[in-house]
Amino acid sequence: MTVYIAADHGGFALKEKLKPFIESLGYEVIDCGAFTLDMQDDYPVFIQAAAKKLSEDVRAGKSDSRAIIAGGSGQGEAMAANRFFGVRAAVYYGEATRKQKDAEGKDIDIITSTRDHNDANTLSLGGRFLSEDECRDAVARFISLPFSEDPRHVRRIRMLDS
Repeated sequence: MTVYIAADHGGFALKEKLKPFIESLGYEVIDCGAFTLDMQDDYPVFIQAAAKKLSEDVRAGKSDSRAIIAGGSGQGEAMAANRFFGVRAAVYYGEATRKQKDAEGKDIDIITSTRDHNDANTLSLGGRFLSEDECRDAVARFISLPFSEDPRHVRRIRMLDS
């Protein structure tokens, strides 16, 4: 699996720490920037570089690629990524304060839900809202979880892509 990783100044330190962690899990990491800490950089440049590569993989039928993007909030980064065909970015701020169940009554958290129901292929981290350990845990779970392939979820994803 290829994991594209990108961040602006708000997520730069986190990105640099996540790269070797993701590699230690056995995945290929492609850094799409920022390559230096520049407090004046603009997140779309780096996030769109990662999203474009992921979108190209999606168009080529390579469904196991992922992207990890990070910024101060993760929100703008997700918005930038989601403009590309086949990219489905989910923002993560940590575990919910109360347990959730899906429509079938199964216990579910946001990482599991976005992979299982939405086939999210991009995880957007709000670096100012998460600890490094929370990010590592989220990334490890996000990368390893499969998509359910449930026909209703497949149908909805096709709607997004059309």
